[in-house]
Amino acid sequence: MIRIRAPLANPARKTLSTDYLRHGRTTAIDDHDDLQVLKRIRRFLLPRDFQIEATLLKEMVDGYDIGDPIADNLVANDVRFAKPLQQTIASGHIPIELRDNADFEQLVSQFSAHPSWYDPKLAEIGAIAYRRYPLMLIWLLRNVALMAGYSIPALSLPLVQTGALTHEALPRLMRTYAYILAVSEYPAINNADSVLTIGSEGWRQSIRVRQIHTMVRQGLLKGQFKAQKLAMIGDDYADNPAKDRGRIDTHQHPDGSWNSDYWGIPINQTDMVATHLQFSLLIMRGLRLLGARISEEEAQGILHLWNMASYWMGVDLQRLPKDETACWSWLYSYLSIQQLDFEMGKPLARALHDLPSQIMGEDNRRGQFVELVNASVTRTLVGDDIGDGLDLPKSKLRFGVLSTVPILFGLDTARQYSDTAADKLEAFRARRQDNMNWWLKQHDDYYRVDGSL
Repeated sequence: MIRIRAPLANPARKTLSTDYLRHGRTTAIDDHDDLQVLKRIRRFLLPRDFQIEATLLKEMVDGYDIGDPIADNLVANDVRFAKPLQQTIASGHIPIELRDNADFEQLVSQFSAHPSWYDPKLAEIGAIAYRRYPLMLIWLLRNVALMAGYSIPALSLPLVQTGALTHEALPRLMRTYAYILAVSEYPAINNADSVLTIGSEGWRQSIRVRQIHTMVRQGLLKGQFKAQKLAMIGDDYADNPAKDRGRIDTHQHPDGSWNSDYWGIPINQTDMVATHLQFSLLIMRGLRLLGARISEEEAQGILHLWNMASYWMGVDLQRLPKDETACWSWLYSYLSIQQLDFEMGKPLARALHDLPSQIMGEDNRRGQFVELVNASVTRTLVGDDIGDGLDLPKSKLRFGVLSTVPILFGLDTARQYSDTAADKLEAFRARRQDNMNWWLKQHDDYYRVDGSL
């Protein structure tokens, strides 16, 4: 494991019990003080008197050992709930074999109506802002949300062991992109009454992804992904197998099953909250840094939108931070105690980085340029230390991505003060979005039918 250490003289620290160190994946809170992303969060986004709270650390560590109890019970009993759940809510009739199944009935209740706390108008405001600039959205999904997560083995290990992003990088990226589009599919797009309506594409995909996550969780715990056992240590294993044998034994038991004592349950409650913040908070922050004018109400709307999606995905609402400042406090605390392992993340980073050349051709200069731009987004917004750790290329012009700032700021200013400009920008957004959905239109029935998305 790679640990990045720093002096202990950080005013954001206080003496804490070490009870939170009961999993191998967890480090001391001062291990990563010199990580650039933590320095930026601490300097620009947290109150000056911020301190990591022992109660939050306990909640996080407890969450390592909790998956999705309702869905886990169903899948453990060989119930594939996605299709019968959708059919039950559409027809009002529970299949005979699932009657008197308390777990299935709870899912029916959860997905049949929005909870009382959900504000569709606020979520719509967030959805419109979230999808306003589709190129920036996929930039930030790919180069900030995903790439940053690859340095944290607790998040990347399930992907590595299942081969999800090393062997199917493009399909998995586009499916993830399709999900965040579906979550933010605001009414102007699909003529619905509100965003994330019951029966919408975001609703349907949340059900399907929740089932997939549950099946992966159960499979990892049972050691059903043994074929991927060696993938986690990179391409150099064949040259020096003894070097990384200890890492294999740490990551999983000899029979290939998941090491829960070290990692906690795979795709657990705490890591799902982290993923929630990757898709909401980090992308929102990235949009602002690239020049988008995200108002306070729009920021609240983006977080509210993803609170609803995360609720459907099985996250305990009590674990979700309540506002933007609380989100940054949560993320800072989480990143401070996560074990880092760039070697494990490199195969994932390489597969994602190489996509443009794979699509356009190895010798295609445009593909090579796009790769440099993508790496520059990661280095500029996340940090050179993580970029170096993941072996991303370093362009002399990497800060050129910030040239978008005056452009986006100017466009957003024009949109706010001119209805004509707003209409033209929305038309441009729709065309750009349609162009970027090229892979989905070839492989996904929903986008193939509704090409306007």
